[in-house]
Amino acid sequence: MHPMLNTAVKAARKAGAVINRGANDLDRLTIHRKRQNDYVSEVDHAAEAEIIKILKEAYPTHGFLAEESGKDRAKNEYVWCIDPLDGTTNFLHGNPQYCVSIALLHNGVPEQGVVFDPNRNELFTATKGSGAYLNERRIRTSKLENFKDSLIATGFPFREESQFDEYIAQFSAMVRATAGLRRPGAAALDLAWVACGRVDGFWEIGLSPWDMAAGALLVREAGGRIGDLQGEDKFLESGKVVASNPKIFTQLLKTLGARAESPQ
Repeated sequence: MHPMLNTAVKAARKAGAVINRGANDLDRLTIHRKRQNDYVSEVDHAAEAEIIKILKEAYPTHGFLAEESGKDRAKNEYVWCIDPLDGTTNFLHGNPQYCVSIALLHNGVPEQGVVFDPNRNELFTATKGSGAYLNERRIRTSKLENFKDSLIATGFPFREESQFDEYIAQFSAMVRATAGLRRPGAAALDLAWVACGRVDGFWEIGLSPWDMAAGALLVREAGGRIGDLQGEDKFLESGKVVASNPKIFTQLLKTLGARAESPQ
């Protein structure tokens, strides 16, 4: 395992321990609303603090882009992109679909990625050019070829009501075109599940870089494809992401794009 990835794994597992302790005392947690439908708890802050502490000790010159503490030298060559608890709303309701997501960006490109599911003790890891793994076992995206038979994950644009009409048009088209849609509620874990073939594809709009960076590397290293709604490599900037196995990617983009451009 690459030394930087090994450090990220150590940080993710430490954050997972904080999350598991918090899950046993949900009724005692202090919760704040950041904005409509967007919550943060003391567990989010504590988990992020542990991650940053470990990474700063190992790499004091690196920058950070973290969901709760924001930017710190985010223009550096190396930047850690961190979501300490992706799926906070699930966590606060005792719904066991959430994870820790950590990626290392080198000049804006993900080179190391960790997604850790503390409920299932599933550790997804990837190093650019070295493949993707689940608990040290090599993973690949699904082999499904027929788009109409695909199972696709998605997420609602809950932070931005202005994007909801666009999303509803996409959702309508996808319901008609696929075998089924699922909305688990943690984008980083959705991308990890694309990487290991549990779902054939995923799309969402209104995301932040820390929701996608680690999962994006997992998908690519598992042989999948990922892009924005035009299929281009600008999803970290736009917050609009589409990912799938390579066989259905074009059809997935076509189905989403046709509806996104023109609901009449």
